[in-house]
Amino acid sequence: MRGKVFLPLAALSLASVLAVAPTYSAPSEADFLIMPTEKLVWQDADAGAKLAVVFGDPSKPGLYVIRAYFPPGVMSSPHFHGEDRHVIVVQGTWNAGTDDSWDPKATKPLKTGTYMFHKAGAVHYDGSAGEEGAMVQIVGMGPSKTTFLFPKEGSFGKPRKLN
Repeated sequence: MRGKVFLPLAALSLASVLAVAPTYSAPSEADFLIMPTEKLVWQDADAGAKLAVVFGDPSKPGLYVIRAYFPPGVMSSPHFHGEDRHVIVVQGTWNAGTDDSWDPKATKPLKTGTYMFHKAGAVHYDGSAGEEGAMVQIVGMGPSKTTFLFPKEGSFGKPRKLN
């Protein structure tokens, strides 16, 4: 009797595991996206800064990946975003300030490979405070919204202590 009960329970258990197990399919080229650097479409921003969308669309709901290039001595003016953002320095030294001063001396220099998390609503400014340019890769969930605290200063420029 014990074997008669055990076999149907084992079969039921196996069936339930298989029903929720992830499926596997042979990979195809459609399963992967490769974006070579030379294929990025850069858009000019203020003061020589450039932005490129790597994946997704920051203006629409969903995951997006962008790159931002800051020429030497150019930083974004103080601002905040409506969504959390994950930033990785991919080239040069990127300087991040975590207040509204726009004072390059108050920034923290972050070397290539460094990761920084930007919480939604956290005021900051960032870019290149030195003699070399810097590039970061930013990942977030759209739609993305950026609010600049001092619109008369522009989005990007030569930083100086504002307050």
